[in-house]
Amino acid sequence: MNRVMGVQSLVFVIPIICMPGALFGQAPAANLQFVGSAACKTCHPAIYERWSKTRMANVVRDPKTHPDAIISDLSTPNPLVKFTKDDIAFVYGSKWKQRYFTKKGDDYYPLGAQWDVTHQVWRAYSVAPNMDWWVRYYPADNMQRPTGPLCDGCHSVNYNIQTKTVTEWNVGCEKCHGPGSAHVRRPSQANIVNPARLDTVQATDVCLQCHSQGQPLNNPFNGRYYDWPVGFQVGMVLKNYWKLEEHKLGEQSFTHFAEGTAHKNRMQGNDFIQSAMYTHGVSCYSCHDVHGTGNDGDLLKPANVICLECHGPKSPNGPHAPTIEAHTHHQAGSAGNECVDCHMPKIEQTIADVNVRSHTFRFISPAETDALKVPNACNVCHTDKSTQWARDALKTWPNMSPWRVGN
Repeated sequence: MNRVMGVQSLVFVIPIICMPGALFGQAPAANLQFVGSAACKTCHPAIYERWSKTRMANVVRDPKTHPDAIISDLSTPNPLVKFTKDDIAFVYGSKWKQRYFTKKGDDYYPLGAQWDVTHQVWRAYSVAPNMDWWVRYYPADNMQRPTGPLCDGCHSVNYNIQTKTVTEWNVGCEKCHGPGSAHVRRPSQANIVNPARLDTVQATDVCLQCHSQGQPLNNPFNGRYYDWPVGFQVGMVLKNYWKLEEHKLGEQSFTHFAEGTAHKNRMQGNDFIQSAMYTHGVSCYSCHDVHGTGNDGDLLKPANVICLECHGPKSPNGPHAPTIEAHTHHQAGSAGNECVDCHMPKIEQTIADVNVRSHTFRFISPAETDALKVPNACNVCHTDKSTQWARDALKTWPNMSPWRVGN
């Protein structure tokens, strides 16, 4: 609890506070309007400046207004690339992959090639059958799979499913703080949402609305199936709009490993709600500041620093060892001594062999790899070793139960 309260105190210094109704999951007042992030800049210039440089603020870019937006190699002919720069209305992404949308009528459609940023190569892009739940409701042709119902609700603020218009593209201020017209007219703690003052469930739902795999409860809308929580705004109750992808224990699916950890990216929320962290009142903003930081993943502090504020040799939360090195059996400064490398291994696919971190905070044992085919942290790092080697090594650690790692 001290950790969570400490982070809330940190966030409170930001002079954006919450409307009381949002605390109880009530819908925002009907007369509130979205005004766009630029309206927030006057009173919050430092926060706006940090946010404007984040990937949240730049996930969708128009190459006509941002000539540097296209990071792929379009100069070398490639059989996968059947489009030109002039066909690209929007680019999506820049860290792991970049995808390309073209405009047709009043909607956008994904082009058939994506750029693998890590490997600097082109890869085909088309969602195959028996993958995402929505595939059976759309033809296989990318040009019949509009981004409006399948992507844009998370890549914009206030996407209108009737007019197919947005207040702004990207994850702007009002995606997390709600419509800001009243707050702009008269800044007050009573007319804006501050996730830091929501309860743990609603605070996490601010991120969960996009960082989870699921389905809207009321699909379809006007005959189309949507892959984002249509109608939800922060301050409302997400479970009234969105259901998470179900998982049957023991079965590996497109979204989950057999023991329940997410199989792919954009499932941080599906992972997190299973965790002891979530149960004990930790929320996403306990570790992340989406306004932007100098740390990887917009962490408030370097990963180990954050973890060791609650966990350490003298903490009742553990680890129960005289030093961190005695707990990890790896030298200080090594990857194996980083908390996240064991408790948040990179096992969730974003493109090809490029993975992102799990968010269950569980230590997945090598025995679970053998039984359920879920990757474990030991062999993710020690790729030249077998699971039996990892199991045998763990059994020699005096702070590890041999039954936990050996069965």
